[in-house]
Amino acid sequence: MPSTTASQLAVPTLHRAARIEDALHQLVERRLRRTGWQPNIVAYAGYGAPGWARVLCRVLLSRPDRRQGRLEKVRGWRSFTTLPAKHVEVTIEAGDGVHTARADRSGFVDTVVKADFNPGWASVRLRVADAEPVEALVRVIDPEVRLGILSDIDDTVMVTALPRPMLAAWNTFVLDEHARTAVPGMAVLYERLVTAHPGSPVFYLSTGAWNVAPTLTRFLSRHLYPAGPLLLTDWGPTADRWFRSGREHKRATLARLATEFPDVRWLLIGDDGQHDQEIYREFAVAHPENVAGVAIRRLSPTQSVLAGSLPVPNDRPSSAGPVGQKWLSAPDGAGLWKLLRDAGLV
Repeated sequence: MPSTTASQLAVPTLHRAARIEDALHQLVERRLRRTGWQPNIVAYAGYGAPGWARVLCRVLLSRPDRRQGRLEKVRGWRSFTTLPAKHVEVTIEAGDGVHTARADRSGFVDTVVKADFNPGWASVRLRVADAEPVEALVRVIDPEVRLGILSDIDDTVMVTALPRPMLAAWNTFVLDEHARTAVPGMAVLYERLVTAHPGSPVFYLSTGAWNVAPTLTRFLSRHLYPAGPLLLTDWGPTADRWFRSGREHKRATLARLATEFPDVRWLLIGDDGQHDQEIYREFAVAHPENVAGVAIRRLSPTQSVLAGSLPVPNDRPSSAGPVGQKWLSAPDGAGLWKLLRDAGLV
């Protein structure tokens, strides 16, 4: 009977869907590379503190003559027709140090590097093979900051009518990005919050895929939301299941932020159309010292039906939070601002 080595035991078995996806990607990648396609980096905004930074990017195959920074309208489906460059080594220049990281099977790099950063916005330089280096922004949080703002995206800052399957598919794969609409008053609310709390970071946490990060970034900028890192998730099969778990992604991200910034109390902003209230309540129970309050955008009856939930009467709050914590609910940014101000959170 042949012996089994420790290294063999350490190799995980990929889910069948992931193996099929990898085989298809490998076939297409070989053909594209023969026609001159090369790895290029798509940089995402990361975050950190003086001394370290979480760097996020994705390595994709693209044509050598690919034009950068085009401002033409983008259909959602184009974001999902990219091909990852698997297991490519990426060089990260941060401060005076040089670090290396390797992309995973989906082309993602998610790593923490050590370097001296000043609070505010900083940048690191990313390079792969012979491609031009790209700059990745990093939001460096001052150790003195005690309040952070963490916001959902779908139906909280942007009307998406998720998760009803047909509308979700239309909004994601067909709808032009310029046709997406912002939730009334939310951009003004966030701007007032960061003005009232100088230095407070804004994070955008969503179950959306990294494929749409450039689209979301442009949307937030166009509608004057404060700049901040996007915390998204992978698209398609994972190593152990057919599809990613959006809820687990949000739970894990919140727990990570509580560990990385133990002195920061978060104002959690979401809506009552999906699972934000449940996830925020769990986090508030597990980490009460890290929650300043919860602000829930209450959907209209029509929006609630489209989002797959039951309408909540307007004469009562949409949720009751843990004892001693401030849970607020209103249909738009103006209403939430008034409640936050009355509660002493601004």
